[in-house]
Amino acid sequence: MLSALVGACVAMPLATPGAQPDFGTNVYIFSPSMPQSAIQATVDSIATQQVSNQFGTQRYALLFEPGTYGSSTNPLNFQIGYYTEVAGLGQSPNDVVINGSIYVHNQCLGLNNTNCIALVNFWRSLSNLTINVTTPGFGCHNGEFWAVSQAAPMRRVHVNGFTTLMDYCTGPSYASGGFIADSEFDGSTIINGSQQQWIVRNSKLDGWTNGVWNQVFSGVVGAPAQCFPGHKPCGGPYTTLPTSPVTREAPYLYIDSNGNYNVFVPSVQLNSSGTTWANGPTPGTSIPIQNFFIASPANSGADITAALASGKNLILTPGVYLLDQTIEVTHPDTVVLGLGFPTLVPQNGIVAMRSVAGSQGVMISGILFDAGPTTSPTLLQIGTGQAGKKNDASDPAVLSDVFFRIGGAAAGSATNSLVVNASDVILDDIWAWRADHGNGVGWTSNTADTGVIVNGDNVTAYGLFVEHYQKYEVLWNGNGGTTVFFQNEMPYDPPSQAAWMEAPGVNGWAAFKVADNVSSFSGYGMGSYSFFNQGVNIFAANAFEVPATLPPGSLRDLLTIFLSTAGSGGILNVVDNTGGSSTIANPDKPVTVVSFP
Repeated sequence: MLSALVGACVAMPLATPGAQPDFGTNVYIFSPSMPQSAIQATVDSIATQQVSNQFGTQRYALLFEPGTYGSSTNPLNFQIGYYTEVAGLGQSPNDVVINGSIYVHNQCLGLNNTNCIALVNFWRSLSNLTINVTTPGFGCHNGEFWAVSQAAPMRRVHVNGFTTLMDYCTGPSYASGGFIADSEFDGSTIINGSQQQWIVRNSKLDGWTNGVWNQVFSGVVGAPAQCFPGHKPCGGPYTTLPTSPVTREAPYLYIDSNGNYNVFVPSVQLNSSGTTWANGPTPGTSIPIQNFFIASPANSGADITAALASGKNLILTPGVYLLDQTIEVTHPDTVVLGLGFPTLVPQNGIVAMRSVAGSQGVMISGILFDAGPTTSPTLLQIGTGQAGKKNDASDPAVLSDVFFRIGGAAAGSATNSLVVNASDVILDDIWAWRADHGNGVGWTSNTADTGVIVNGDNVTAYGLFVEHYQKYEVLWNGNGGTTVFFQNEMPYDPPSQAAWMEAPGVNGWAAFKVADNVSSFSGYGMGSYSFFNQGVNIFAANAFEVPATLPPGSLRDLLTIFLSTAGSGGILNVVDNTGGSSTIANPDKPVTVVSFP
């Protein structure tokens, strides 16, 4: 059915200004002039294929030209499955209006619709449009349901009406985190419900119902007041920063008033709150589509690198790219934009992508890096780390919605997933995941030491999700760094305590290590959880390790959790031998440290 509908939704491109570029057959571009029945049939067919397609190779982008879709009497309602991007093509989120809903529900994994959860609703996105909810209220599946976990960002979305982050209609709806940025919600309090952790950045809320373990708000108008670890009457647990210290929103594709395709590059914002579009157009610059090399999986790493070396920016269209040569980003201010979750898989142990000539202003967005069958030293490297080389803080490099996977789809390994060697980089929604389920999963199969290594100074991270790596999950070596929200699960599968020791006499590995020579670092809303499932007692001495010389209060709102009575062992201290232990004696109950040192 999908192939039959392609011709109805994607015109043949012409290589002239104003014509639709050739994004390939898996990018569907809809216009308000199309019959709604045809749009509905297309999006429903893709959802039917993708909702359960957790480790498949299919990838899609569903793009909506400016205009209005659906009505109060004939709404456009559809579901987003795996590896599906839904985005508006306006310059403002208000340029594309959906009357209806674009939703994510639980997956029911057992017989007779049992075991209905959102814990594995990964790898999908929604951005740059307005949703006028046509089914208000608390009825089952009324409203805007966004029951997701990691790697499912919502950006530049304006929702008018009821919104929930849990699907309360098909079971307990356990869900494990999410990311919202540059978005506005009017007309309804957002139901957080059973979402265990979440970060909202630079947005506007009409209300927020509750927290579970770790809800963080940074630069959010209408955010709940600071309340950690949470108690009556303030609710919580909430970590609330009135402004975000430095941000730069993700680049996005749009069509201008003359029908030309461009990519918009937002400007850096300092000490900001609310959306970038609340009082007019988002500040920034536009790059014509003619300045981009539009790649497909048929292109080699050499093809793509040659285009980048010639001064082109890069759009990666949907698909799986088997790379036999590293993609080298060779010019500052280069934009690398993924459509429909393009997935880069390095072959023969190479680095998948590397910024080699400096990272000044480089923007990388919407890409999944998948470890290949031969161990790579790193999947993505930003900057070369030349001694004394600094970037201009007014033009920072940004990684937005960049995700990493070690195993799961297929056997793969990499020593590190992301290495940041440049200064003043912004990490904005990163999920680095050593798979705990899927294909090629095991202590000696999908091997990976560390998810994220930060060597540059003044690096800022919002929404840092790093899970299951076999040594430090995050190693922070740079000065002046900031992390706003960190979510971690330690590896499930150490076969013995002896196999998982940071040093003689130090059990396990800290989830987040700030190097001993670091003199300044700030962390807000940081959690680490344990679930050791090999049937033996495994312990981690600390979830967090930082220098004792950090200024007082450098870390705020830390927590650990023992996840299940079926597990064993646990985390003995929250940070540097401080804080209580999380073990079977207190399952599913956060152990907290409000301020450290």
